[in-house]
Amino acid sequence: MRVRPLHDRILVKRIEEKETVKGGIIIPDTAKEKPQEAEVIAVGNGKKTEEGKIIPLDVKAGEHILLGKYSGTEIKIDNQEYLIIREDEVLGVLESAKQAAGGRK
Repeated sequence: MRVRPLHDRILVKRIEEKETVKGGIIIPDTAKEKPQEAEVIAVGNGKKTEEGKIIPLDVKAGEHILLGKYSGTEIKIDNQEYLIIREDEVLGVLESAKQAAGGRK
């Protein structure tokens, strides 16, 4: 099944952090914090102004973003958990060192 978010909404999938065990203590899933990093799966067309003009979103499918711990609405599609958030809930876009340097050598 495919989902196309409407307007300024974004469909994301949280990126689970690698489980590291410190001091031999394993933290149960229920006690772990929700990851704040996510991959953008799909984006809406953009936000519509009062004049009817559409402002496109700054994020694109495939990008990795940072979001708040309690952002969005959790949904389940084909046994996969996703989150639908508004663009204003995105805290930032994660870029690799190469992207941040503008491709400079």
